[in-house]
This record gives sequence, structure tokens and C-alpha cells, in this order.
Amino acid sequence: MSGGGQADDDGRAAVLAEGRARRLYSGAAWSVGSSRGPVDRGWLGTRSWDGAELDGTDLWDLASVTKPVVGLVVMALAERGALSLDATVGELLPRYRDTDKARLTVTGLLAHTSGLPGRVPMYRDHTTREALLTALGTLPLRSRPGVRVEYSSQGFMLLGLIAEHAGGQGLDTLVAELVCAPLGLKATGFNPGPDDRERAVATERCPWRGRTLTGEVHDENAAVLGGIAGHAGLFATLADVERLAVCLAGGAGELLRPQTFSLMTAPHTDGLNLRRALAWQGQDPAGSPVGPSFGPSSYGHTGFTGTSLWVDPATGRYAVLLTNRVHPTREGDGIVGLRREFHSLAG
Repeated sequence: MSGGGQADDDGRAAVLAEGRARRLYSGAAWSVGSSRGPVDRGWLGTRSWDGAELDGTDLWDLASVTKPVVGLVVMALAERGALSLDATVGELLPRYRDTDKARLTVTGLLAHTSGLPGRVPMYRDHTTREALLTALGTLPLRSRPGVRVEYSSQGFMLLGLIAEHAGGQGLDTLVAELVCAPLGLKATGFNPGPDDRERAVATERCPWRGRTLTGEVHDENAAVLGGIAGHAGLFATLADVERLAVCLAGGAGELLRPQTFSLMTAPHTDGLNLRRALAWQGQDPAGSPVGPSFGPSSYGHTGFTGTSLWVDPATGRYAVLLTNRVHPTREGDGIVGLRREFHSLAG
């Protein structure tokens, strides 16, 4: 990767060390490189403010970086003929057949153009999985499908159900078989067990649950859904996210056929308010979470906990940044500027 000299390597570490000094997070891990592999990687800080130092085996709550991984599952199922991207929710999920969600398409859900709202704290009023999924069918659409982009975790909740219906297995099994196994990702999955929780990086002291979360999904809606959901819930190590990034930078041949991957990562919302691919965020001219340093064909995703993965297919570059910026509280937006500064060095 061009620009990966010692000065940039030192600069990335310095930027992230400064972020810890500003108490934006207790720990950070990073990797930048290309389809040939990483050129700079590392970690600094601690798993919590009073916890053990990071050692590289740490387990991170990926939050919404779960979405493109589930998107890869959906695309793999489509490639196998298990579902059509033009299929509707009503065709695939009988429980929503008599709701206004029935006409929403898989493509619309993947591109965030379904009209479903996002960031709805459904967990507050619907405290069981069944109650929340039932309420999902009654959630009012914010716009007609296809007319605007609105980031919607609720849409990816539906996609998780669609993947399970089409694949005939639980979402955790589908992620393991269609993404993790081909890439050898041995530390990526939902609901870490007791041993894995010991190396998890802490997130928020959750007011709703009354405790600091460590190895337990941060997203409250995902928690109600049992920790396995299409919009959030995956945990992974730096090495695993890095391996995924290297795969993507090289065209994702281990996961999808070239034409399928090209369809997934191409812009699908040009002419609308935001640039989206299928399950990936595109590079908006203004307001990009990674700033202007990655090219116009680049794509990626961020996670609320302070995670991100970004790829530029034109140059084969990638950047991974993992932090626990919600520890011990989600207040503050200092990660926004820091993430852009990090990516300006990664670019």
C-alpha cells in the first residue's frame, strides 16, 4: 500500500494514543494494508479503564459492522438460488404478509431505501423477542420505498430473519458457515461464551441493564432478540476483522463470485440523499465517516461501539479501526474527528 511508511505508521499510533489520553476509549486496535496483507497493525490501551492491557487476542463488539457480514450471507444465499434480491418480505416472511412491510424488497432493505425508520429503541416497550418482532410489523414507514436513504437497523432485523428463512438455519450458523469458515475466522461469532468473555473489551455501563457490558452485546434491541440479529451482535478479534478486510480488498473471491460481489459493492442509491451499496455505506462527497482520503468507489461500515472497516477497491487498500468509544458512556462524539484523522493516515 502506498503511503505506508514509518512516519504514517507512527502517526496512526500517535493519533490513537492521543484518543485514549482524551478518554475517548480505553483501548484501540488497528490494521491497514491491502489485498496482500497488513502493512501496519497494532493495539494500545486496556480492555476497560481499570482492566488488563490489550494483547491482540481481545474480543470486540462490532455493533453495526455486523450488518455487512449479514449482507454477505444474504448475497451468498442469493448466489445459491435460495432467495431472490427482488423478493419481498411478504413472500419470504409469512408473519409480515398482512402488514405494509410485505412489499419491501430484499434489495431495498440492503440499500436502506425501504422506508423503514432506524435507531428506534423498541426494546423499551417490547422486552421479549416475540414482542419485538411482532412490533416490527407495525412500525410505521417513514417514506415510500425507494425514494430516500434512511439508515435502518430495523431493516436489517428483517434481513436476519430472511436469511434464516432462506438458509434453513439460524443466523449464527449461517455466518459461521458462509463467512467465517471460508476465511478461517475462528474467533468471530455471536454471544461469546464465558471463556471468551474474559478477553472481551468492555463497552457501556448500560443504564437499562444496570451494569458494565463485557462480552455481552451492547445494542439493546439485539439483546432482546437474544444477541443474534441482522443488525448487531457479532464479536471478533482484530485478526479476524483484518482477515475479512484483506479478503474484501482482494475481491472477496473466497466468499462470492466476482459478479455478485461487484453488485454488492456498487452504488445503488445514486440520485438519492446518501450513497449506499448493498449492506455497505458508500463514500459520500461530504460527511463521510472516513473523510475524503478514500476514493469515490470505496465502501465500508462503522459500528456504534467505535468500530469500522473501510475498503477502496480502486487501490486495493483497507483500514480497520476497533475502539470501545462507548466505555463507560456513549456520550461525546470525539470519535468522529479521530476516525477521520486515522483514515487520512491510512489513505
